[in-house]
Formats: sequence, structure tokens, C-alpha cells
Amino acid sequence: MTQRWHASSVSSTLQRFIVGKPAARITAAVCIGSFWARTGYDASMTGDASGPIDGARYGHTNLIARDWRRLSDWYVRLFGCTPVPPERDYSGPDLERGTAVPKAALQGVHLRLPGHGDDGPTLEIYTFATTDGASEGGIDRPGFRHIAFAVADVHTARRRVLDEGGSAVGEVVTLTTADGRRVTWCYVTDPEGNAVELQSWAPPA
Repeated sequence: MTQRWHASSVSSTLQRFIVGKPAARITAAVCIGSFWARTGYDASMTGDASGPIDGARYGHTNLIARDWRRLSDWYVRLFGCTPVPPERDYSGPDLERGTAVPKAALQGVHLRLPGHGDDGPTLEIYTFATTDGASEGGIDRPGFRHIAFAVADVHTARRRVLDEGGSAVGEVVTLTTADGRRVTWCYVTDPEGNAVELQSWAPPA
């Protein structure tokens, strides 16, 4: 059976040892590297992971509209947003699992926000086929619903969010756009219940 060491206990022991001993700091640094290599330590296996989620980059702000075409045209006319094809048209079991909305179906578009270049964030405007059963705070309720971050790995990022006091909304799923690109994504919430999407894009298979 492989013995698991907790990083915090090892670090505190070393700190007590090297206080006021410059030479010991060098020795300790070498020992730490050797120790982690022998034990197969991985920071992701502990609760000590720190720093930003790997690859995190702001992706989009989501707006659930009653009429996505009319509302997206308004943002294009007034603010100079530009449509990013293809238009979205999603439905089916994967969308239901991802949104936690029964019989979910939606259409919409991404608009590139002005002033941030061709790779800047977008405004995602969607309309669900029905919002009759939309719950308070639900992903399908009209209004600004979530912000989104692109991440290197959705499953890893989701675990990190849950470890840091967030909550899960739906499951991790993968959808395919009309031009064949695949997006793996999920919804989570921050510790105060605000919705956040985690997503990772892949080129067409």
C-alpha cells in the first residue's frame, strides 16, 4: 500500500528544521525534490492546490433572452458587437444533463464584444424553447445568468471549484456546433450561488 503524505505536515516540519540555518535551506530544497519524486506526490491529490485554475481565461457573459434575434440585433446596432458564427441550436439529453433543465432546447448566438480584438470575450445570447417552468435562479430564467471561463480541463476545474466551496449544477457534457467544433462544459456556482460556466473547446474531429 502506497503511503500518502500531506504536503502541509511535511512543509511545517521542514520549516521548523531550517529556521535560522541557511545551509539547511539548500539541503532541504534538494530533499523536498527527492521526496516528492520518490512518493509520486501530486498537488492535485491534496487540498493544498493553490493559484489559478490551469488555463483559466475569461470566455463570455450569458444572457437569456425572450427573443434572442431581436436582442442580439440591438447589441449589434448600439454597441458594434459582431456575430461569431455559427448560430447555436441545441437540444436533447446532453443539454438537459448539462443545464439541469428538463426537456431543454435553446437557440442563440455569440457576439464579440468591441474593443478587445478577434479573440476577446463574447456576449452569449440564448433563448430557451420555453421558460414557463423556469425556477428562481435557474439557468433558463430570462436575464443575465452566468459568466464563463475557458479552462484547460473541465473535470479538473470543476473539482477545484467544489473543493473551494462552490456547488455543482448539472453534469459535465460535450456538445457539437453546426460547424463540427466540440465544447465540453458544465455549470457550477460560486460560494454565494452565482452561476459560472467552465468550458473547453476542441477542433472538429
